[in-house]
Amino acid sequence: MSLYIAESKIKGAGKGLFVNTLIKRGEKVVEYTGDIITWKECERRNNEFTDGIGAYYFYINEKKCIDAQNHLDSMARYCNDANGFTKIPGLKNNARFEIIKGRVYIIASRNLKPGDEVFVAYGREYWQALALQGFGPKGWGKK
Repeated sequence: MSLYIAESKIKGAGKGLFVNTLIKRGEKVVEYTGDIITWKECERRNNEFTDGIGAYYFYINEKKCIDAQNHLDSMARYCNDANGFTKIPGLKNNARFEIIKGRVYIIASRNLKPGDEVFVAYGREYWQALALQGFGPKGWGKK
């Protein structure tokens, strides 16, 4: 396999996804996999968390979301966002999410060389939701 999991270059982020072979710009890095559920089920599951937030949901539409929370073998769940609450000097997102025929992939937005960590933007809504739950810098995401 051309991917491996190791400690992220982002301090405090936990594990990250890395490549060990060249992946060219525009190529699929990995598919985002997990339980296929509705958004309503995502909300129900989220309410069951003791810390109040589930961090591994990917929303496609109201009837189709992916929950990778309990899928430790889902490599895509280890991708971090280099532009989360704060930008980290020297790190940039180098991939993007793309929905292709109802499936979610992480696509390289630049050439990735062996040893590179894969970074993908989660979207402002994700970070705003975390801020509303009390995570991240105080006042972040407020209009």
